[in-house]
Order: sequence, then C-alpha cells, then structure tokens
Amino acid sequence: MNTKRQLRVGIIGAGHFGRFHALKAAANPRENLVGLYDPDPARAALVAGEAGCDPAISLDDLLERVDAVIVAAPAEYHYALASQALDAKKHVLVEKPIAATREEAQKLAECAERNQKILQVGHLLRYSAEHRAITERIAAPLYIEATRIAPYKPRGTDVSVILDLMIHDLDLVLAIVDSPIESIDAIGAAVSSPHEDIANARVRFENGCVATITASRISLKTERRMRIFSQEGYLSADFMERKLSFISKERGLPLPGTGGYRREAISWRDHDNLAAEHDAFAASCLDGAPVLVDAQAGIRALDAALRVTESITQARHVMEASGLIKL
Repeated sequence: MNTKRQLRVGIIGAGHFGRFHALKAAANPRENLVGLYDPDPARAALVAGEAGCDPAISLDDLLERVDAVIVAAPAEYHYALASQALDAKKHVLVEKPIAATREEAQKLAECAERNQKILQVGHLLRYSAEHRAITERIAAPLYIEATRIAPYKPRGTDVSVILDLMIHDLDLVLAIVDSPIESIDAIGAAVSSPHEDIANARVRFENGCVATITASRISLKTERRMRIFSQEGYLSADFMERKLSFISKERGLPLPGTGGYRREAISWRDHDNLAAEHDAFAASCLDGAPVLVDAQAGIRALDAALRVTESITQARHVMEASGLIKL
C-alpha cells in the first residue's frame, strides 16, 4: 500500500452530514479535500471555510478537480448527483439510502459497473465496533430484536423514520442473516412530520429466521439495543452503553446452575465510525481494497426499507376500511 498517495475528494452537500464528511476528509491523511459544492453559496462557503477548502462555483467545477466525491445531499437527489459523478469517471461514496427508488438504485449500480468506479454506500454502522463484536459471535441467528428510538429532531424528517433510522438496523440484520427476505409485516404512523415517525417491522427470512425491528424519532429517551437468539448462544447489546453480553457454552465465565453455560461481558471504547468509513473509501479507491458496503448491499437495504413502507401502507388501508382509523 502506498500511503503517500492521496485521493482528491470533493463533498456534494453542506448540510448536517456534508459538514461532518468535509471535516473527516480534511483530517484524513489519505484524502485531500479539494472543494465542496452546495446550491446554497453561503452555506457552502461557511462549511468549506471550516474544513479548510474552497467552495466550488458549480458541480461541474468540482468534478473537474477531484478523483472522488461524497454525496451528502437529500436522498431524492442521490441518483442524479451520484450518476453524474460516476459518468464523469469519479469514485462515489453516497450517503444512505443509496437512492430514493429501487430503479434508481439499480441504475446507479449499473453506472458504477459501466464506468468501472467505486460506489460505496454510507451505512455507517458496518464500520462500528459493535458490528464486529456481534458478527464475531453470531453466524446463524434464529431471532433478532432491534430497537432504535430517539427524541424528535427536525433533521432527517425529509424522509420517513424507516429511511432515517430503521434502515441502519435493516442493513445490520441483512449483513448477519444469510438468506433472502420472505415477508415483512409492518405498522407505523406519522406524528410530527409528513412521514412515518414511528414504525415496527417483523421480517421473516426464507431460512426461518425472524427479526423484529422498532424505530422511533418521537420518543422521550434515546435507546439502541439488539438481542439475538441462535444455536451459538444468546447475545444482548446496548449500543448506547457500549456493552455486550453473550451467553454460550464456549466463551466467558461459568454461570453456576445453568448446565455448563458461560457468560461473556465485553465493552468497547468510542470508535469514530465516520473516520473508519473514510479510511475504507480511500483504501478501495487507491488500493483496490474490497468495498465493505457496496451497491448491492445498498440495494438490499433500500429494498427492505421500501417493503416496510409498503407494508405500513397496506396496514393503514385495512385500518381505514375497518373504521379503526377515521378518515
């Protein structure tokens, strides 16, 4: 690996995540932050100044000066922006979800393949310490229960809680379960925004595994937990406390009176997932390293999220027809 080579990077979007990406790119030794583009020139100048780069006068201007771009615009613009960059022969890291529709997502994958450029999707938790801790212990889950709830914040309400929060756990579940989805039964409601703010989905896989996932952005507290049952053991993870318990016959200290079971308790330090994501992007672009979260992973997560949304719509129609919800 030639660590002296740098990837010339541009940021598209100067919003909440665009700012974070700009700061991480500026600090990454393998990335050279060349510029930042946003249709709001004042916002672009503000974030570019903070990150120590120049605001681009146009998207074409930015694309002429970089090797790769990070697309951190709202989801409805992901396809147009990422495809323009790929057709300009630039590598792309696009924030999640990969696109707004299945058709756009598939076209992006084909565009990256056609131009032989990296297309990485920003499912940030794949780079987390907790993801590694889980996958090192569980290979064949039977049942997964995931909860991701938080108080209301205006940021992210341009999409539903499914595409904002639940998609994180959908992606993690899909990475753990080696089987296609058979069916999804979901329910949700819009409370403080035009889109669903709370949702619950029961995902059944073809191999028999079942996952129950709850997401809310209108709760009184923040909670991120996952529980997994498998033949290997029982795992409980608290992502906020950064603690994990694993009960099995192979790891940890003996549990008296349990017939030979052991309990392993581990914790992890704060880990900069976004910096790790940038490291991985630079390694893929500069060294040819495998893309951990590629277009196909992004497509699977988007498809699952859209199937949750479709199931919620069907459930609502039933409630309206029965009179449970008054029109």
